[in-house]
Amino acid sequence: MTLERTGIIEFGGKDQTVVGPDIEVGQAAPAFKAIANDWSEIDPISDYQGKVRVLSAILSLETSVCDTETRRFNEEAAALGEDVAIFVLSHDLPFTQKRWCGAAGVDQVVTLSDHALDEFGPKYGVRLKEMRVLRRAVFVVDRQGKVTYADYMPALGVEPDYEAVLTAVRAAL
Repeated sequence: MTLERTGIIEFGGKDQTVVGPDIEVGQAAPAFKAIANDWSEIDPISDYQGKVRVLSAILSLETSVCDTETRRFNEEAAALGEDVAIFVLSHDLPFTQKRWCGAAGVDQVVTLSDHALDEFGPKYGVRLKEMRVLRRAVFVVDRQGKVTYADYMPALGVEPDYEAVLTAVRAAL
């Protein structure tokens, strides 16, 4: 049985059940599969070994804060180089993610859907049970697969501390 917790975050003024444990700095990043825009399965942890990985959990690309966050990480990705892979995960369907990326000109981050497989949300403590969406969080995983940064936003509309994320990425290089 998967861990379920309440009293952590609200959506629309109502308490939500968070599925899964919070990830802690220093632990091995849990492997998971999610669906890419071409409907293939990707495991960012095992498929991208040797790279520093950023995992950004968002509610939906169709919301303003998630749009802003994804565009910001897309801009930063080019400057970080090929040793860094940035993944933005949501429960948006792959064709929605593909359309959004095309319209937004986002081509440096990899958007992944957790909707069908539902592995990322419970393993990283970001799935909101009632709404079946992900709560906002960012994780940095080093080249060896260890979590070096984990931050859960206190509310769905709060952006991450981009500078702290980028500092953690550079330190992991």
